Amino acid sequence: MIAKTMYGLEAILADELQQCGATDIEQLTRAVAFTGTMETLYRANYTCRTALAILKPFAEFDANNDQELYDNVSQIKWEKILDVDGTFMIDSTTSGTIFTHSYYAALKTKDAIVDRFRRMFGRRPTINTENADYKLNLHITDNHVTLLMNSSGESLHKRGYRQAVGLAPINEVLAAGMLKLAGWKCDRNFFDPMCGSGTLLIEAAMMANSIPAQYYRGDNFGFCRWKEFNRAEWRNIKQQENKKIGSLDFDHEIWGNDIDMDVLGGAEENLQYTKLHKDVMLYCNSFEDQDPPEGPTLIVTNPPYGERIKVDDLNDLYTKLGNTFKQRYGSDCEAWLITSDFDAMKHIGLHPSRKIQLFNGSLDCRLLKFELYDGSKKNPSAQNL
Repeated sequence: MIAKTMYGLEAILADELQQCGATDIEQLTRAVAFTGTMETLYRANYTCRTALAILKPFAEFDANNDQELYDNVSQIKWEKILDVDGTFMIDSTTSGTIFTHSYYAALKTKDAIVDRFRRMFGRRPTINTENADYKLNLHITDNHVTLLMNSSGESLHKRGYRQAVGLAPINEVLAAGMLKLAGWKCDRNFFDPMCGSGTLLIEAAMMANSIPAQYYRGDNFGFCRWKEFNRAEWRNIKQQENKKIGSLDFDHEIWGNDIDMDVLGGAEENLQYTKLHKDVMLYCNSFEDQDPPEGPTLIVTNPPYGERIKVDDLNDLYTKLGNTFKQRYGSDCEAWLITSDFDAMKHIGLHPSRKIQLFNGSLDCRLLKFELYDGSKKNPSAQNL
C-alpha cells in the first residue's frame, strides 16, 4: 500500500504506520510504501496523524500506447470493484515520454471502465469529481501503469472538527507533523502564542488525550463503500483505539493566545465541538504581553508570512517575536515556528539550532527550532546584573 503525506513528514508517518502493524516500510517522497492487511488499512486511516490518504494498489501492467492502456484497463473486472449505480473519479499522475498528459490518460482509463459496464449491464457508473463513491488513482511511469484505490476518500487532513475557520488556517496534517517534529510527547506544557482558530492547540490536545486522528470524522471514509468492506472489523478497530482515550494521564497546561478576539471565538467554537475546551486555556493579548505557562513548555506557532495574512511590517513583527523569545521565555522553554519568509526570519535575532524544510500548501517553508536561555547564551546570568 501507499500512504501519502506532505514533504518532510515521511519519517514521522513511517513510525506511525509501524505502530499500525505495517511491514516492509519504505520512505518515498511525500509518501511511504508499506505492506499490510485490511486491518492495517483501517487502523492507518483512523490513527495516522500525518497521512493524507491511504492507497491500495489493485492492478499493474505495462502499456506502450493509448490503445494498450485502454485494452488493459478493459480487462479488469470492474464489476467486482465498482457499483454500477455508484460514482467514481480518477486522479492521475504521469511521467516519461509515452504518456505526457495525465488528463488524457485518465480519460482513456475512464472510457475503458464505462465501456465495460455498458457492455455488461447496458448502463454505467457516473463521474463525480467532488464527492465520488470511489476515488481511483492512476500512476504511470514510462510504460508502467499502476491503479490504486483511495481508501480514505476525502483527504485525511479533514479531521471533522473544524467548525470555525480562521483567515489562514494551517493544514491539520502539517500541524500534527510540526508537533511531532518538535518533539511533543505530552510530557510538559504546550503554548501557541499566535493560535488563530486553534489547529495546533487541538492537535496537541488530541495527542495529550490519546484521541485518534479521525475520531471526529465518523465513518466518512472511502473504504466504507468498498464491496470488501468488513463493518465488524472496522468497528472493532475503532473500539480498540477509542479505549485508549484518556490513558496518558496528562497533567500539564495547554495554552493558546491571539490578539484577535473574533479569531479566538473560532478557536473556542472548535474546542467546544471537540469537548477539549476544558483542557485548553485561551488568552487574548498581543504575543509580546502574554507569558507562557509556568514550568517546562514547548512553544510551537505559525506566525503570519505576509502571504494570506497581510502585516504592515513583517520584519518588525519577527523582531518583536525574537525579543519576546529572549525576554519572556526562559531556559525551561523551547520554541519552534514555521515561516516561508526567509528574509523576515533573519530579524528574529536568534540562531535556530534546527531548520527543517516543509511545505505549507505550495509555500516552501522552514520549521525553526530555538533553544532559549535565561539571559544570553554567553552569560546566562546577564539578566540579573
